[in-house]
Amino acid sequence: MTEFEKRRIDEYRRQGLGYIKISQELNIPVGTIKSYCRRNKASSPQIDDKHYCRYCGKAVEQTTGRKEKKFCSDACRMKWWNSNRDKVDHRALRKRNCLFCGSEFTAYSTSAKKYCSHSCYIAFRFGGGSRE
Repeated sequence: MTEFEKRRIDEYRRQGLGYIKISQELNIPVGTIKSYCRRNKASSPQIDDKHYCRYCGKAVEQTTGRKEKKFCSDACRMKWWNSNRDKVDHRALRKRNCLFCGSEFTAYSTSAKKYCSHSCYIAFRFGGGSRE
């Protein structure tokens, strides 16, 4: 990597560009950009450490050691999700039959669920209970 490229990477990181964008601009592999930035501490500066509500824009106070809060209230959260339904994960539901009782239940297609309930699993696994 040339000195010119290194200076450009530093400049782009100060502007707040990400690894992929820099990679596209300079036509250098993303891994090379990442490793250079990590070795040389050329990380993006933290301009504003405050978090803001995704719906109304109010500042949201964070608790250290906890997951990041994205909304200031439940009302804002519900309004945001109702107006952004396209961002909700719509995985396909599949119909399956319980291995113990034979009843039909629905589960996400990526799920490995075999039983309709925990009690059916226990009954099948440990031989307790009777088939309904």
